[in-house]
Amino acid sequence: MTTQNRRPPAFAQAFNKVAVKFAGRRVAPLWALVRHRGRKSGKPYQTPIAIVGSTPGAVYIGLPWGRRTDWIRNLQEGGGTLVWKGRTFAVAEPAFTGKDEVLSHVSGLRRRLAQRWPMEDYLRLTLRPTGQ
Repeated sequence: MTTQNRRPPAFAQAFNKVAVKFAGRRVAPLWALVRHRGRKSGKPYQTPIAIVGSTPGAVYIGLPWGRRTDWIRNLQEGGGTLVWKGRTFAVAEPAFTGKDEVLSHVSGLRRRLAQRWPMEDYLRLTLRPTGQ
């Protein structure tokens, strides 16, 4: 499924307002919180995202709204942090990847769900501990 020109629907935007309160906490390991700054405004933003898979130094994120969402463009231009499982990481090297790479790093239920998910756009974020 190509998602290059899709925008999040209103229900997703409403869900994000609730999810931002839980994302990044140890009790919700599926959800992480991306903190970034607007490219033009410099305004700080927090975006909840779902972690599809992980390695010791990276996470994989499914992109249902495509590669051109504001939070991705903000990370590419100005960097940011990721709060996941109660820890904060600096985000480095955001790179688009395909389903095959993601499937090589997930197992169990997450693998079965990713195999069935008709999405091909994923983002790999390399993580560096920040000491926070």
